[in-house]
Amino acid sequence: MHDNRPIGLFDSGLGGLTVFREVSRMLPSESVIYFGDTAHVPYGSRPTGELIELADRIVAYLIGQGVKYIIFACNTSSALSLGVLQQKYQLPMLGIIEPGAAEAAQRTKNKRIGVIATVATTKSEAYNKALGRLDSEVQVFGYAAPLLVPLVEAVAPPPDKGLAIVKESLIPWQDTHIDTMLLGCTHYPFLAGMIADQLASGVTLVDPAEATVRLAAKEMAAGGLLAEAGNRSGYRFVVSGQPEDFRYKAELLTGGLPGEVERVAIDN
Repeated sequence: MHDNRPIGLFDSGLGGLTVFREVSRMLPSESVIYFGDTAHVPYGSRPTGELIELADRIVAYLIGQGVKYIIFACNTSSALSLGVLQQKYQLPMLGIIEPGAAEAAQRTKNKRIGVIATVATTKSEAYNKALGRLDSEVQVFGYAAPLLVPLVEAVAPPPDKGLAIVKESLIPWQDTHIDTMLLGCTHYPFLAGMIADQLASGVTLVDPAEATVRLAAKEMAAGGLLAEAGNRSGYRFVVSGQPEDFRYKAELLTGGLPGEVERVAIDN
């Protein structure tokens, strides 16, 4: 069985493009509708109730567009909204927390894992709980880095300012002796080089995107939801803010977008 309907992805803004990149690489026959909630970015400091409501509106929109499967390409929404919306809707959905935790647990040698995330994801302790379920001996050092999402969304800040923000954000992990750092926000892989430079030598960075898409492919295969091989895939990018701004920033970060960008408002 095959299903050529699109996959839905969503994030607060640009960060989910790191997940889209893996979908387009690993599942080239799949079509995608990507929703960036740029009118409300960043998500990390917003109240839980508001975040669930925003995610609900986006999921409802994607379902209305005929998607067959939804990936929450946002750690904050995965931590706070996924469970609620899985109970509300029948469509299969996958978050990024569990696959990322599994990848980090597999990579660590000394069982000391750092998690850098938004305020909301950190407060939820979603990664701490997921890692604890996988290995009770793992020690998790999770701290929030609220300045990093705005840094990525700014795209091209003065180099000295960007480096100073990354340095300040990584102070809590000094002397923790972690050997693995889990990038607990899909925006953070865009800063991976600077983050790695500020960590101790030998620390492995884990981007949950690849593990998430790998698990999504497995689930879709089991459910007969994969597109036919050679299907002519198509990509749509939808934002709640300004399309021109999203395209400009996305092209600077990724080198280009293989599709048009349109605006859809989700506010009441």
